[in-house]
Amino acid sequence: MCALAVALVLTAGLTGQASTAHAAGARDQQWYLDSMNVDQIWKKTTGEGVKIAVIDSGVNPSTPSLKGQVLVGGDASVPEGGPDGDDLSIPEGGPDSSDNDGQGTTTAELIAGTGTGGGIQGLAPGAKIIPIRVPLLKHDELPSVDDHVDRAIRMALKHGAKIISISVGSEYVIGAGMTGERYALQDALAEGMLVFAGTGDNAKEGNKRLSPARFSEVVGVGSVDENAQVADFSQHGEDVSLAAPGVNIPRWCDANFRRYCPDGGGAHAATALASASAALIWSLHPDWTTAQVLRVMLDTAGRGDGWKPGTVSNYLGYGVIRPGAHINRGLGDPGPADRNEKPKYVEPVGYRPTSPSPKPSDDPKPSPAHTKAADDSPPDSPVLVGAAAAAVLIVTAAAVWVARRRRRAG
Repeated sequence: MCALAVALVLTAGLTGQASTAHAAGARDQQWYLDSMNVDQIWKKTTGEGVKIAVIDSGVNPSTPSLKGQVLVGGDASVPEGGPDGDDLSIPEGGPDSSDNDGQGTTTAELIAGTGTGGGIQGLAPGAKIIPIRVPLLKHDELPSVDDHVDRAIRMALKHGAKIISISVGSEYVIGAGMTGERYALQDALAEGMLVFAGTGDNAKEGNKRLSPARFSEVVGVGSVDENAQVADFSQHGEDVSLAAPGVNIPRWCDANFRRYCPDGGGAHAATALASASAALIWSLHPDWTTAQVLRVMLDTAGRGDGWKPGTVSNYLGYGVIRPGAHINRGLGDPGPADRNEKPKYVEPVGYRPTSPSPKPSDDPKPSPAHTKAADDSPPDSPVLVGAAAAAVLIVTAAAVWVARRRRRAG
């Protein structure tokens, strides 16, 4: 096990919550924003000029936090222009991309919400949302031959998205060699788009690989909690490239949009925040390519002190998103302007694997430790270093936990 000797203490905890996040203001419940030092980030960039396609349950553009933030989108859950679904033009009367669940609107607000009226504050409030509705199938539900995700990706291309945030996943290889989703992903990459998808929330139900996160054209995102510990539900394995906050995050309770609940999170939230992080960096460097943006994200991701050089974690990939590490402190080397490298094979400049190719770490649940900047600037990772005494307690507890795991495994 990769021994990590730092206790992680948050300045903005979620204790003493009201029954709904809306009562106290959703921003107060968004524990990761202050630890990312977003106020400093927003002095340089808010994600302006970047369009992000949200492939989810749809988006309600009328919430206080999303007014003026949502562009024209579409409904990929049904073929537009005929049974073949080849016509992606906007139907008469405008597209129907309304949200019939609440998840898609939450995703959009986490990315680009303004926080108006006590709503969710987006990490990249200067970005714009292209809403694309798809069915929210269960992870083990057999998808139809009519590939909704394929059509959604092509809609995102048509509407000029720079980044795609995909909130659905299936144990079945949706469209790979069957209806064309893999080719849609390849087209998106060829057009210079960056695609994120959550690795899934079913670690306790078999941890089976999900598509589209399993595809090499996609950046797979796992979930961490307030202590930068991997969420117990977050699916892990070789598909994880990055991790992002995905526990105890405000969400719209349902499609009535009357109140927020404080118990949101999961793959769609983590994916939204990774997408927003990319938007911040890309907005600051609009001439960068997909590979350069991703390379900086990987290079600056939060890692633990005990993280063995040249390894990629099964649970956190290259680490936890830290947009401020680059935006506030200039860390991260974008490297060459490769245009068509698959995200899975983009590595930080100077990366030196301990074996011929990066191997996922065998560490059960590593958590990254924040390393304070030389200039003592405020931390910008989603974690803060705890006191020495607390660190000893955490390390001791971790040792007990490992011992118990080993006894159970035996």
